[in-house]
Amino acid sequence: MIDFIETILPNVAKHPERFFNGFLETLVMVLWSGSISFVLGLLIGITITVTKKGGILENRVVYQILDKLINLFRSIPFIILLTGVMPLSRLLMGTAIGVRGAIVPLVFGCVPFFSRQVETALAEVDGGLIEAAESMGLSPFDIIFRVYLRESVGPLVRGTTITLVSLIGLTAMAGAVGAGGLGNYAIMYGHDRNQLDVTWLTIVVLVIVVNLIQTGGNRIVRKNRH
Repeated sequence: MIDFIETILPNVAKHPERFFNGFLETLVMVLWSGSISFVLGLLIGITITVTKKGGILENRVVYQILDKLINLFRSIPFIILLTGVMPLSRLLMGTAIGVRGAIVPLVFGCVPFFSRQVETALAEVDGGLIEAAESMGLSPFDIIFRVYLRESVGPLVRGTTITLVSLIGLTAMAGAVGAGGLGNYAIMYGHDRNQLDVTWLTIVVLVIVVNLIQTGGNRIVRKNRH
């Protein structure tokens, strides 16, 4: 088995620690930036939903500010955003490079996208349920948790899955500016040193990870269908 691996992946086999370190760095970036983005994106998505025109907490000023900010950051290509928030990364994380330095731009790139996913998911909730909840005297807080979130578990999981897949792509792109992870591993060794086995192994691993996430998300969605 070892001889077979050395035959088809000679450059990887010489320095397996490079691959495992890259995979671990990617995992850390996804977990940290994904967790932060999930919380912030969920809060912003809920706020946009309830403050829009006709919402249970209608507030035009709050809605317009959040809506415009989301559109602003979504319109900036991520590779440009990476360099644009470097000063903020240094301020918050103490560095603008490596895994720590990538967390801030990854959050900025992920939160607007996930916020729209949350907004879309909550928009699928039947308006009649919201009206019924209001007529029963439920508070806005109760409506958010007992109606909006409970009735949109499936769509929210679907949006989270899409966001995670997108986030993995962003971590790979962050590798182009020294953020570490599999993206940096593929560029530094696969591309710059023309080691094709490194490139192909990275591709295969990322495809497997994405498919595992997608499969898990699809199963959760099916279980939560009414």
